[in-house]
Amino acid sequence: MPVPLHQVRARHTADTVTVYQAYPPEIARPALAAGRFVPPFKRDRMTWIKPSFRWMMYRCGWGAKPGQERVLAVEMSRAGFEWALANSCLSGFDRDRHPDRETWSRRLRASPVRVQWDPERSLRLAPLPHRSLQVGLAGEAVRRYVDEWLVDLTDVTPTAHAVRAALDAGDDTAAEALLPPERPYPLPPDVAAVIGASAP
Repeated sequence: MPVPLHQVRARHTADTVTVYQAYPPEIARPALAAGRFVPPFKRDRMTWIKPSFRWMMYRCGWGAKPGQERVLAVEMSRAGFEWALANSCLSGFDRDRHPDRETWSRRLRASPVRVQWDPERSLRLAPLPHRSLQVGLAGEAVRRYVDEWLVDLTDVTPTAHAVRAALDAGDDTAAEALLPPERPYPLPPDVAAVIGASAP
């Protein structure tokens, strides 16, 4: 059965959802030591979170791209994740979501969260026909993310490197087995409507 075009897939529990971010060591190390984001992490910049591990690997090159050498799994509250999506605006104009460009532009300026749907990636990071959600947090959303929603931080750089090593060795089965399990996330219907998620 084909994967819906716009479906949120993530590792999640009854209370939390895991998203991924990649940072340079000088940001990741103090964050991991503190169990939360602390300086030099900057609250005044937009920070992008990604529920898809494979999309994160595509973005950071398996933790090899400069400035993205440490990959963090961020366990955050589902309540916070859903608040962010409910208060988001699509980063591009979509006539199915907004009546005109001016209405969309006003919401984009006012919203503390941006979302976009990019092609999901295969194990070898080739684009797939369905999409993966990216969530950009700014202003109030960053503050809530850091101070209220964050539950746990884990360094998953070793996992990224192990998957890449298995792929380099031609062992796709071993690489697949190392990936964090992700499954469809049960969005409330009103939240799904805001981000243009496909009907289940």
